[in-house]
Amino acid sequence: MDARSFDLPRYLSVLPLFTDMSTAELERLAQGCQLRRLVRGDMVFRVGEPCQEFHVTVVGQVKLFAISPAGQEKVIELVGPGNSFAEALMFTDRPYIINAQALTDTLLLTVGKRAVLNEIAQDSRFALRMLAGISRRLHGLVHDVEDYALCTGMQRVIGYLLRDIDEPESPEGEAVTVSLPVSKAVIASRLSLTPEYFSRVLHELESVGLIAIDKRDIRILDSKRLADYQPGT
Repeated sequence: MDARSFDLPRYLSVLPLFTDMSTAELERLAQGCQLRRLVRGDMVFRVGEPCQEFHVTVVGQVKLFAISPAGQEKVIELVGPGNSFAEALMFTDRPYIINAQALTDTLLLTVGKRAVLNEIAQDSRFALRMLAGISRRLHGLVHDVEDYALCTGMQRVIGYLLRDIDEPESPEGEAVTVSLPVSKAVIASRLSLTPEYFSRVLHELESVGLIAIDKRDIRILDSKRLADYQPGT
């Protein structure tokens, strides 16, 4: 994608946060936006840097992560195309509390805080849409905490594989292929698992005939059976 010919107002119009805005509003908001090209490994921001904007992944994958005092990395979220991050922190006047890094070549849209505040001042509905987006992210984080506390590692892996399948009740024998967007080690960290355990679970699921593994492509042979799988049964 050529960033020089990128139609910012048009792209903003298809994001849930901005769908109800008029053409004039979108063009005004676009003036406060910036496109950034990142290569794999580039940092978007680091802990302690000032937060004066939020971000949208246009193309690529961004990893949000923290580093423990012992130097261990914990992936908090993987942000793919069309998804935003750092909205809530932008309003706190506090620096970033986590790190963000491009996992692939990435095109990132940065939306400045001043542009957002100007739109909120002109239309309170924009503030409600911002709150709705922040609430969805909070709900997702609460769901993650529930999974870590209540679900086994096996259940977390199965839930991840089925996350984008709308109909886990699909007819028996109907196969669906999902592609892991990043490395298995990164996904394992996202699920609070070790890479070794994550790989072991995948191979167990393959050995019982529920999935077939081809590098990063996972062919789910029967989503209903996978959703119902219990080890040892």
